[in-house]
Amino acid sequence: MLNGRIGIVPPFLLAAFLVISLQGTTQTQASENEQTLWKLEHTYWNYVQDNDLPAYLSLWHKDFLGWPSVNAAPVHKDHITDWITAQTSKGLAFKSVEFKPAAIQVNGDVAVTCYWITYKWSDKDGNGAMHTLRVTHTLLRDGKDWHIIGGMSMPEGANSQK
Repeated sequence: MLNGRIGIVPPFLLAAFLVISLQGTTQTQASENEQTLWKLEHTYWNYVQDNDLPAYLSLWHKDFLGWPSVNAAPVHKDHITDWITAQTSKGLAFKSVEFKPAAIQVNGDVAVTCYWITYKWSDKDGNGAMHTLRVTHTLLRDGKDWHIIGGMSMPEGANSQK
């Protein structure tokens, strides 16, 4: 026995252990959130490709405000499908070609995703020009669900670096 203290953990060691344990839990939760959010972004584009507008609309927060690259001014949720119907009404079909994550930041119940999406709108013969957009979404967690509350996209320039 060391002065009768066997089995007693010094307070500073206990505090260090708790900090390390909490960091591991926080990092695990952050990683899970990131996986969930990237999956949600992939789901977003699958809904566009499937032309599943009700499912697509379910991804958006009721108070959404964003500025899609195809709009001259920001839009709210009630106009978020306009860019899809403008193309599908011409008989074109969306085809996702490549999804490339750029960055993600999760802070509590708010997250920001940044990525590139390469796609084309194809006619009945599969013809269509390729386009790449830079996309950023701000998402808000409500319970277990995340919804897009803000966003912006812009065409990727020919001289841009990825």
